[in-house]
Amino acid sequence: MQLPLCFAILALVSALTINQAHATGQNTISKKEAVQLATTKQPGKTLKISLEGDYFVVRILQSDGRIVDIKVHKITGEVKKD
Repeated sequence: MQLPLCFAILALVSALTINQAHATGQNTISKKEAVQLATTKQPGKTLKISLEGDYFVVRILQSDGRIVDIKVHKITGEVKKD
């Protein structure tokens, strides 16, 4: 009697975990949106986009030749200069 209950609980937990992961994925911004947000704060030519943890890192070449990295949170869209 205990074994079927364990399987039912395991199936329920698995289903909830998959649904949560799917829901979280829907709330992330795209790379294109990250670039748009970054270049709004720091104009220039985008050189590279990478993902580090919860942030997109957008590398931008400024008109004066300097290179800056702008971090954009992949869920909130918060922009900060690195």
